Amino acid sequence: MSWPGYPDTGAPGYDPYGRPMANPEPVWYPVQPVFAAPPPLPKPRRGTASLVGLSVGFTVIGVFALAVLVYFVQVLPVAILLAASLLAFVPLAIVLVGIWLVDRWEPEPRLALLFAFLWGAAVAVGTALIVDVVVVTAQQIVGAGGGSDLFGAVVQAPIVEEGAKGFGVLLVLWIFRKNFDGPVDGVVYAATVAAGFAFVENIQYFGLQVSDDLQYGVGGLGYVFVVRALMSPFAHVMYTACTGVALGFAARKTGPGGAVGFYFIGLVPAILLHALWNGALSFVTDDGFFVYYLLVQVPIFVAMILLVVLLRRNERHVTHDRLVEYGSVGWFSPDEVQMLSTGAGRRQAKQWAAVNGQSAAMKRFVSTATRLAFTRQRIVKGRADEASRRDEGELLDQLTIARRALQAPAVAFVGYPEPQFGPGPQYGPGQQYPAQQYPGQQYPAQPDPGQHYPGQQYPGQQYPGQQPPQTW
Repeated sequence: MSWPGYPDTGAPGYDPYGRPMANPEPVWYPVQPVFAAPPPLPKPRRGTASLVGLSVGFTVIGVFALAVLVYFVQVLPVAILLAASLLAFVPLAIVLVGIWLVDRWEPEPRLALLFAFLWGAAVAVGTALIVDVVVVTAQQIVGAGGGSDLFGAVVQAPIVEEGAKGFGVLLVLWIFRKNFDGPVDGVVYAATVAAGFAFVENIQYFGLQVSDDLQYGVGGLGYVFVVRALMSPFAHVMYTACTGVALGFAARKTGPGGAVGFYFIGLVPAILLHALWNGALSFVTDDGFFVYYLLVQVPIFVAMILLVVLLRRNERHVTHDRLVEYGSVGWFSPDEVQMLSTGAGRRQAKQWAAVNGQSAAMKRFVSTATRLAFTRQRIVKGRADEASRRDEGELLDQLTIARRALQAPAVAFVGYPEPQFGPGPQYGPGQQYPAQQYPGQQYPAQPDPGQHYPGQQYPGQQYPGQQPPQTW
């Protein structure tokens, strides 16, 4: 029996009365599930001591920030304070772009960068202000007057400011030890602390100069802005970077206690460079200052750039050498090692990920692999302690999850559409029913049978130089 306009009863997809069934047989069966949402990355493990240090650190930052704000509101009118803040954003933007360029290979955690910036802007500035008040008060008590400004600029300021900024970098090393891998990281964190300090200090200088210009009509704001914002936006960065580089080597060679010695070693060139700049501002005037700037400060700045370039190149070599070790036991293919250890390879990977809607997954994969390489570097260079081994295991877990996200198809199978009831085509007995096409629905290509997927055991897979965890 059949109804007009409907196929014979009993045809696939139709009930005995010739009407389409609610759940027709699917026209295609995937060999395996076409999509499985990757589980979220496990939250980074942070020890109790780090959590306590972070909490105490942000509390201290909050107290100092409030004190510095009260000081500025008392010293400068609000309108001038806002105008000076806008001017101070110019050198800050220049420095932040420089930090971003240096930090692209292995980006540091935002929380660590925020901590570093706020330490420089609040604690380092507040410490310098407190010491200045104490010194001025002591000079007034003992009646010392002559040469106090020169002493403050050439001796007091370099020691106090570099000590406070450098201690912020040391705290970052202690609290964020897992992410502090070497000299380049030291430069990044030191530059971030210095950026926060210079930003607030520039607000003070610009604000006081605007007040003097309005009161006395001296018109010195242009000169101060050119010297501080355009000629020396990286001045504080260069000084504190000396301490950062020293602490970067400490991160590879010693523990938290040993880093204190590297901190004092790094302070020596930082203080000397700072004193050299402040001394020039005190002794060299008029056109002679610009000659000094070209002959002394510009070469120092170029030398610092060359140092950072060399350190960045070393980072790439470390990434390649350590990932080759993991590749030898199946964690990476040779092409992946080449992609992860070269700038050109990473750019190509990002372009591919953007076209295929996998930008976030590719970013996670590259970041995790790079951190894994530097964790391995710590182990190879003699810091094969329990914490480093644990970090390595966690990063391998994260790498597996990141790879799974990259291997998932971009288009997921979300089910069949609701059937549309109504007159259908006529089919006789034994006729072949064509495959149904669903609006917008696509199926990914079948996987390569020889391709390894997360969760599969690679032949001979193990940790480089160690046994895998028993839970794998």
